[in-house]
Amino acid sequence: MSGSSNEAAKVKASTAMRRLVEGTETFVRPGCHDALSARIAEAAGFKAIAMSGYAVSVSLLGKPDVGLITLTETVRMCRYICNAVDIPVMVDADTGYGNAINVIRTVDEIINAGAGGLFIEDQVDPKRCGHVAGKRLVSIDEAAGKIRAADKVRRELDPDVILMARTDGRGALDGSFQESLDRAKAYADAGADIIFPEGLISTDEIAQMVEQLDVPISYNRTGVSPMLSLGELEQLGVRMVANAIGAFRASSRALWDHLDEPEGPTAPIAPAARLERFLQAEDQG
Repeated sequence: MSGSSNEAAKVKASTAMRRLVEGTETFVRPGCHDALSARIAEAAGFKAIAMSGYAVSVSLLGKPDVGLITLTETVRMCRYICNAVDIPVMVDADTGYGNAINVIRTVDEIINAGAGGLFIEDQVDPKRCGHVAGKRLVSIDEAAGKIRAADKVRRELDPDVILMARTDGRGALDGSFQESLDRAKAYADAGADIIFPEGLISTDEIAQMVEQLDVPISYNRTGVSPMLSLGELEQLGVRMVANAIGAFRASSRALWDHLDEPEGPTAPIAPAARLERFLQAEDQG
């Protein structure tokens, strides 16, 4: 491990993640798609990161986030990332890769790969990106059953692992804020430590969600959701703030700008000094 985060190195990843979720401060977890992006996020001072399902799908397969990534691929990337950093990693487990029986193995594999937390969503398979129209959901009972199965496994393997439940109830077909809230309450009752209500569209909806749940929420600053500052989200009572694909978009844009020349890039590329020093220091250490 890199050893750049002394505080996180003192405890298990899951314990570090639980302290953040059960604490009082609002914190940001940037999305990462490989070991290098994870290490850069750690070096930048973030206390936790997320393995973004969208970014992993696009970078690994060159395909959109529509349920094409397999459990095997997710676990492999999870292990690469967790082995590269000392800060805890929250892993996007999509729909759990099947029903409640499949979820049992999914949670087992992800925990054993080193994750400090994971989240499962309530869409039908094949799922869609959270801010894409046309999403369909499984029933509340089926989704809550997956959360109960996941909760049972993580309590047996490592009770500190954070279990987050994501609901797309707000933006699904025939969805509404009330649907999102009802599902959030059911998933919290089923054992989720924190709720990720995707696609909230106003500060009023955020405030209501925080007020009516007994567990904290995670907020995704993208798509239809308001781009609020960290201070504004803290005032609203949000615990975890996701910048799920910002880093991936930045790196993709840099690649596009570099390669978008008819005969290929001809201008010399200035060395990425910070990255070079970072990797050299690690090699010398």
